[in-house]
Amino acid sequence: MPPRKRTAGTEKTSEETRRRLLDAADEVLREKGYAGASARNIATAAGVTSALVFYHFGGVDQLLLAAMDRDTAARMEAHGATMAEVRTVEEFTAAAVTIYRTDLERGSLAKFSEMIAAAVTNEDLRKEITERAEPWLDFVAEHWDRVTRGTPLGKLLPARDVANAAITFYLGVNLFSVIDPDRRRTEDVFALAQRLAPRAKLLTMKLPGRR
Repeated sequence: MPPRKRTAGTEKTSEETRRRLLDAADEVLREKGYAGASARNIATAAGVTSALVFYHFGGVDQLLLAAMDRDTAARMEAHGATMAEVRTVEEFTAAAVTIYRTDLERGSLAKFSEMIAAAVTNEDLRKEITERAEPWLDFVAEHWDRVTRGTPLGKLLPARDVANAAITFYLGVNLFSVIDPDRRRTEDVFALAQRLAPRAKLLTMKLPGRR
């Protein structure tokens, strides 16, 4: 029996199903965590059968990673626009706070943290998450280097080290929120960073012969 030909209508339906599954994966991971992100829960949220999770993505982890990739692409574009205007350490700090708050409000921080936690005991997932963390390390390093290149501060705080510290804080602050439900302590940390940033002006003067 010859294989069925795919028509524009069936392709449209397939893409719509994939979109609904990705939306549902985002919702379930954010609200129920990785432990609650079963094929059944995701399929129910999407209004489809569980079998379609495996048909379209090959499994739950693959679906969650695909949802993460979609979220990352949107965030990278939005956060890139935020960072593109940054010219000073003060502006860098303010932009970092804006990015954190945006990711917190949209649930991206919670979702990423859930995937990181799951990867601790899942070696295959760990490799996937590690690969997906690299673009964010590059993102922070690129913008820090652009702001501080050729300055004493840039030499004191190399871009990659700053990127590692930023991602460590980004992940740690989500755990810290468990004992900081009203976010006062977290906001105090940001306030401290914003108070210190103006004091770095002398360290951001360009060194002779450096660009």
